Amino acid sequence: MSKLTKRVLIISNGNGEDSMAAAIVKKLPDENLVDAYPMIGFGNAYKNICPIIGPRLHIPSQGHRKAGSIAKDVKGGMISGAWRTIKFLRSMKNRYDKIIVVGDSVVPILSVFAGLKIDIYLDVYKNGYAHKYMSLEHWAIKKSCKKTYCRDDILASSLRQSGVDAISKGNIMLDLVPFGDYDVKSFRDKKFALTLLPGSRKTTAKNLKFQIDALRRLPKELVPDIFVAVAHDISVEELAEVTQMKYHKADSDYSADLGFLSDGELRLNLSNGVAGNIIMASDLLLSQAATLTLQALGLGKPVISFIEEHDRPKRTEDRKKLAGESRVFVTHNIDELSAEIKKLLLDENERDRMGEIGQARIGTRGTLEAVLAGIIS
Repeated sequence: MSKLTKRVLIISNGNGEDSMAAAIVKKLPDENLVDAYPMIGFGNAYKNICPIIGPRLHIPSQGHRKAGSIAKDVKGGMISGAWRTIKFLRSMKNRYDKIIVVGDSVVPILSVFAGLKIDIYLDVYKNGYAHKYMSLEHWAIKKSCKKTYCRDDILASSLRQSGVDAISKGNIMLDLVPFGDYDVKSFRDKKFALTLLPGSRKTTAKNLKFQIDALRRLPKELVPDIFVAVAHDISVEELAEVTQMKYHKADSDYSADLGFLSDGELRLNLSNGVAGNIIMASDLLLSQAATLTLQALGLGKPVISFIEEHDRPKRTEDRKKLAGESRVFVTHNIDELSAEIKKLLLDENERDRMGEIGQARIGTRGTLEAVLAGIIS
């Protein structure tokens, strides 16, 4: 092993966090030897990127909080799983040159009990508008983390007041917006363009149908070119069945082109892995996604979301606090959603105003390069 070679352990706790951490690993120089420890789930984001180690916790919620999820997770082995995690973290002491954590404060808290020092903690969950640190988190981060990167300076400033070496270089989600070879203009022939982000979970097809039903009620002259960001592992055939639309295979040379759904009135252009392309080309987004919604807001695009039946009131309130007036929430009512779409399509100034608010709230690019520099140095 050369003097330049470093052994790096990267820890993440959630599917979205795994994806962000995997993106960091892919950017590291080849001379670094990296192991990944995804605490929750299977860690599929690391597949073909680096070895996966450690015991993983498979809890019912997989980290997605809704009413009753904590109680179900406790029954599903969360407490015993946390003890296994602490024992594993303790065994990792002095085995790596750098330990990096991508996720929420759970890892720093468990690391305190394990006696493990974290070289770089990248908090991708908290924000200064809706999720401020509790006293326990201040204590754990100060005790276990040498350097902390926050999503905004509101959080970083609060940590610095507690004696933590904390900084904000922006929001890593903006560094990881997926762009690719996909010319949106080749699919355009209407005045407006609109992107649908139906999500990446069990309710994806149901959410897409609700969004489409609202679009069907627009006046003909306002019907936009419609693009859909289809998440990995989502069945296009299921989307066609639930929305009662016909699926047509792709007829372009773009690898990201998944074809389109059509009912004779609406055409939904489907793609995967090029959300950045379609977001940037759109006037408005309808979104039930998590990460992609924040990326869209950060790119300066107005977003409309509806409150799903299983959404916890606290979660909805937190999302409203974070986005401010850049994101509109409507109830689970088709007429209300359709009216809001019509209103914003007809008001360019309001769309621009919302976009500016979103950019200011979500943050800028720059965190990825800062973290990479911290690992390599």
